[in-house]
Amino acid sequence: MNIPSVLVIDDEPDNFDVIEALLSNQDYQLHYAASGQEAIAFLETYNPDLILLDVMMPGIDGIEVCRQIKTMSKWQAVPIIMVTALSSKSDLARCLTTGADDFISKPVNAVELRARVHSMLRIKQHYDNIQSLSHIQENTINVLENTLNELRGNLASSLSHELNTPLNGILGMIGLLKDDLEDMDLAEIREMLGWADTSARRLENLTKRLLIYLELELAANRQQPIDLNWTHFSASAIEAALKMQAQGVNRSDDLICVFEEADIALSERYLLTILHELVDNALKFSPPQTIIQVSSQVLGEMLKLSIHDSGRGMTTEQIAKIDAFTQFERKTYEQQGIGMGLKIAQKVVELAKGELLINSIYQQETTVDITLPLK
Repeated sequence: MNIPSVLVIDDEPDNFDVIEALLSNQDYQLHYAASGQEAIAFLETYNPDLILLDVMMPGIDGIEVCRQIKTMSKWQAVPIIMVTALSSKSDLARCLTTGADDFISKPVNAVELRARVHSMLRIKQHYDNIQSLSHIQENTINVLENTLNELRGNLASSLSHELNTPLNGILGMIGLLKDDLEDMDLAEIREMLGWADTSARRLENLTKRLLIYLELELAANRQQPIDLNWTHFSASAIEAALKMQAQGVNRSDDLICVFEEADIALSERYLLTILHELVDNALKFSPPQTIIQVSSQVLGEMLKLSIHDSGRGMTTEQIAKIDAFTQFERKTYEQQGIGMGLKIAQKVVELAKGELLINSIYQQETTVDITLPLK
């Protein structure tokens, strides 16, 4: 088995010495580059499996180095951990939006460094395994590859990434706890358990979505009926649930709810599924500090729901191609998820004998209008 190669990019040699000391007991091959220019020029020589990149450097700073590396197809899959003294959310957001996979704050904590490096290298190893399998199967899938990538948004890579990322987070934390538990204080143990809990909840959420999608597919094919029942559309309860969802990404102030209450011919479970999926898309594809408005209005025998955001938008062609496991421009924006949200919402609305319409202006706004029959 090859020894993982870790490239440290930092203009201060002393910082490399610190990282080398903290990782001295790990079976890694460490390389050092004193600038972004040097690192980029010798990437082929270093052939890194992971990059630890200092943000504050003279000349080309770490954020620009990260952006340039992530534009190179050969190195896009190499995880980059930003090492930064910055603490503001906007600075950390810049690190992530340029393609960084994670960040660690200065001064570097030994346990946190080992945990994050271990987790990212496991992700890279799984990616390499998937790539190896892909090459073995290349001769049989070449004919289908372009069509499948377009129609399914590269299901193989997105689904495996979404499963492996939280799974590796959990396994990484458990592995470190098993190896170093005797040397950890209670605060470190709690912090690592918190990371594992976050990963577990992400994996749980993905699993629930897959099960709901399968349930709806079976219902659509009349192999398994579902109970649509009915529910009271409660303004306060729905707003509270959506505000909590927005709070999870620090955007509760961006969410505006204007609701008219009604009894609708749809169970509470499926109503919340629709709203959570559509609000999740609005939060994911619109920038912070822009308004997302969710409203409801009784029109005759129907309740009209609208979700509006001022985000990325979609083209007419993209709207026409909406399907399960389809994500548009995933390589450009690197969003989480596997592209099931809109399709799940569509299927629920269809089974409830309602209608879902999407109006969007590319790079400006999107409005999803849903009509559901009253009880």
